[in-house]
Amino acid sequence: MADTWDVVVVGGGPPGENAAQSAIEGSARTAVIVEEDLLGGECSYWACMPSKALLRPLEALDAVRSLRGVYGGLDVVRVLDRRDDFTHHHDDSSQVDWAGSEGIDVVRGHGRLAGERTVEVTVAGGGRRTLAARHAVVLATGSEASIPPVAGLSEARPWTSRDVTNLGEIPRRVLVVGGGVVACEATTWLCGLGAEEVTVVEVGERLLQRNEPFAGEIVADHLRSRGVRVLTGTSLERVDRPGTADTGVGRIHGAPATVTLAGGEQVEVDEIVVAAGRSPRTADLGLDSIGLDLDRSHGYVPVDEHLTVPGVPGDWLYAVGDVNGRALLTHMGKYQARIAGAVIGARAEGWPLSGTSNLDMADEAAVPAVVFGDPQVASVGLTEARARERGVDVMTVEYDLGAVAGAALARDGYQGRAKLVIDRAAGVVVGATLVGSDVAELLHSATIAVIAKVPLDLLWHAVPSYPTISEVWLRLLEAWRSAR
Repeated sequence: MADTWDVVVVGGGPPGENAAQSAIEGSARTAVIVEEDLLGGECSYWACMPSKALLRPLEALDAVRSLRGVYGGLDVVRVLDRRDDFTHHHDDSSQVDWAGSEGIDVVRGHGRLAGERTVEVTVAGGGRRTLAARHAVVLATGSEASIPPVAGLSEARPWTSRDVTNLGEIPRRVLVVGGGVVACEATTWLCGLGAEEVTVVEVGERLLQRNEPFAGEIVADHLRSRGVRVLTGTSLERVDRPGTADTGVGRIHGAPATVTLAGGEQVEVDEIVVAAGRSPRTADLGLDSIGLDLDRSHGYVPVDEHLTVPGVPGDWLYAVGDVNGRALLTHMGKYQARIAGAVIGARAEGWPLSGTSNLDMADEAAVPAVVFGDPQVASVGLTEARARERGVDVMTVEYDLGAVAGAALARDGYQGRAKLVIDRAAGVVVGATLVGSDVAELLHSATIAVIAKVPLDLLWHAVPSYPTISEVWLRLLEAWRSAR
């Protein structure tokens, strides 16, 4: 016998939670979240929260040490304890309590589609339960770390993002595979927490390839100054690791590994961290039961501007967060979830889907993102290269952040850079990149400028306080006025 709710959400990470909440908010509608792991998802226990909890003490210590006359130290055990407090020691009872307070039910188990508006849940012990949705099913199953097809790598049981954010011991010698966000952040805290030899191997020509070139160059230079060996344009040939062991998440998985790089060089390490991309969790989602084939979308579930899955009659299936591949970022998944929830509510009430609040408007051209390494990299919108590919009449301005009074006061020897990508014809900012300490807090102002298409002539009158790092906006706009 089927249990019936108005909305059934498969996946209990932040996007799934937000979708359920938004879909029933202020109404008599009902919702249930199906989750086979911890309610709160990857972000709460294995990604955003533990990683930032590890990075913040290191940022604070580095800031202290940058100021003449100020000294400080690090207690690694207490840093790890603080991280565990933020992940609630992998206890999701508070999240379950929150769901109950919002009128959202929780069903534990693996959920998969089993036909129109129907989800079959495999519960603990192998039993099955059928859930039915009156109005909508929302897919919010997220993504998981990918292991590159390198000979011996998978057999070596390398750490993934889950291990490195939940590390319980610090490997002395580490090899990090990848040069993206996870790789750069993990390298930062591994060094800060005491790893003695860290090697980063990136197959591309630079770190952070999706960002402006100077961002990856500054980050690589900083890592090298900390003793990290950064190898770009390099790949792994094979991995040999006899005596691997299932020691648990965040524990060294057995004996040392020998990694053979392209060209024949061999590196012996105590642990390997794979941070080489993610794949959508769609392999056992039952999409074939409703005739969906994801081969053309690399496994991601395609959606339209309402976050509805096209090609499904009745507009009852939605996908939010990493699983749709639009932007693999928690804040973007939550944004999509709020839109999907509003659309579900409007359709349930028979309201027209008018207005921008029912549309996903933050596509590639308006996605904010931060790499919380040292230094931070904050960006939104298009890089110069992507803008030119789109045919934008591009103008760029750049400024040395270290020359801003607020930055110089924040740190002795502050190093950083800021860049705006401007649509010359429209007179608006279409992209911004800031690299430096504490620049994450500058990003929202850039995001507003991009998404709202604020004319630069008007933005000129948004006066930054002195002396703050935000004064870089004035310097960038001065450069624009001089160059136009």
